[in-house]
Amino acid sequence: MEVSINERATIKRLVAVGNDEVWYEVSAGTMTELDTSGGAINTSDNLNMFEAYQKVFVVNGANLKVADFVNTKITVSAMTSPPAHGDILTQDQGGVDIAYMVVDFVNTTKTLIYGYAYYAGSATAFNTTVDISSNNATATMNPSPIPNANISAVTAGPHWYDWADYPDVILTVGGGTKSYGALPNKAYLGVLYRGRTILSGDPEHPEQWYMARQAFPWDFAYVAGDAGTPVKGGNADAGELGDIIRCLISYKDDYLIFGCATSIWYMSGDPAYGGELGGLDLTTGIFGANSWCWDGAGNLYFWGTNGFYKTTIPGTPICLSTIALPNLVKDEGADPSTYRITMAYDRRDYGINICITKLSDGSNSNYWYDLKTEGFFPETYPDECGPYSLFYYAANDTTLRDLLVGCKDGYIRKFDKTAEDDDIGESNQAIDSYAVLGPIQLSDGINDGTLSNVNIVSAGGISGGGDDSDDVNFSIFSARTSEHITKDITVATAKYSGTFSSPGYQKGNVDRRKVRGRFGAIKIGNNTITETWGFEKLTLDVKQIGRVL
Repeated sequence: MEVSINERATIKRLVAVGNDEVWYEVSAGTMTELDTSGGAINTSDNLNMFEAYQKVFVVNGANLKVADFVNTKITVSAMTSPPAHGDILTQDQGGVDIAYMVVDFVNTTKTLIYGYAYYAGSATAFNTTVDISSNNATATMNPSPIPNANISAVTAGPHWYDWADYPDVILTVGGGTKSYGALPNKAYLGVLYRGRTILSGDPEHPEQWYMARQAFPWDFAYVAGDAGTPVKGGNADAGELGDIIRCLISYKDDYLIFGCATSIWYMSGDPAYGGELGGLDLTTGIFGANSWCWDGAGNLYFWGTNGFYKTTIPGTPICLSTIALPNLVKDEGADPSTYRITMAYDRRDYGINICITKLSDGSNSNYWYDLKTEGFFPETYPDECGPYSLFYYAANDTTLRDLLVGCKDGYIRKFDKTAEDDDIGESNQAIDSYAVLGPIQLSDGINDGTLSNVNIVSAGGISGGGDDSDDVNFSIFSARTSEHITKDITVATAKYSGTFSSPGYQKGNVDRRKVRGRFGAIKIGNNTITETWGFEKLTLDVKQIGRVL
């Protein structure tokens, strides 16, 4: 038998929120604003969002919203009783031309029906001139059919509407009324796990979590008792948490992690079907809603009570910053009420971006954690570029796949290795990049030593191409202790400074000046606009001299 298959590609759209506006990708690389006049959001308040069922669910305190990219909307006069979720509407347009809709959601006033539309014959859309009937599979629609005079508009997506519970329906079998509960008054956290949309971050009950019915994000009636029933902490074996929930993290369909203020918990399985809640760590919490990320091997990284952690689920979190940056949390001094810490795994460069941003002005302190070297590299971006969000966008267009940075000034930026300066909107800002080599021991610890004859071989110099290094600035430091010299690099004046000519090896670059001490250090870099630098080799002479009493 011959089978006809229509190929359909998965289409991914970037959705971004900023300045109280919602924008979405209308075509590859082109963003347009979504009409949100039907219900505003407040980006000065905490806002999170997640994708589920070809929609984006926005969690913004009392503003719980949906950006719907899959459904068709039919506007009708207020119904006495709406069709149920999953019922099928039919509009017979004559002959074999029929429009169908699988009902997904009906608004609270029962004037808007959202659903997935499909067609038979030459029908291509619902219209306002033909009655619409229901199969009444679950609920009895009233009026049934909907008279064409009651149909005022048919609208293609995307749509913007309130995330609310489904209105009451009259059951076809038995004629009883079925209600669908209620969402919390406020929520600031949301995630999709095992087909359930989940809310938390409720100021009235900060320890509570709320799960909708599987595959039905409008049902929060915690009374059904079946395997897919809505669940909240306290009405299932999993129970409530004894801590303030700060983030929700799902790992495939295996685990749901609750990052709390002072502890971390995880749920395995489904709470309505034998799922269990266990403690991952009772000595550290997670800073905020986006202070975590997964790497490609299933390891979870997060900003915790004492620094930067890594763990598996289940597992034991290990603080990776204990040795290299023992005072990391104290030095940063970030408070969840005034700072946002975001993290993301960079698939291209194999590392973790850790971004700490002050919400009021965009000032920031960031770290690149290199998974190859297991080292921390501090970074600071212009205030305009202060990261409010990080997201790896696996776009359909491979040229657009990248780690995106949602910035304080409302722009979406990315890290561009070909750029010589930072983009700050209407102008560019020079990148101040440097590396420090040291402390270098100049003697056996009793005597002083000297450091001299410093020279560099900078990058390039053979082909004369665009990868050649520009000139490299250098500063030389010396001190009696390694601790002293470490502080001098950031706050003190160098013993002497200069500039090495580039690219490659340059005759006459050797600086023959000497410094004396027990420890030395060399700082090299460049902070000139439209310039970049790199080096292959640094050479110097170290010589022990007389004893110091």
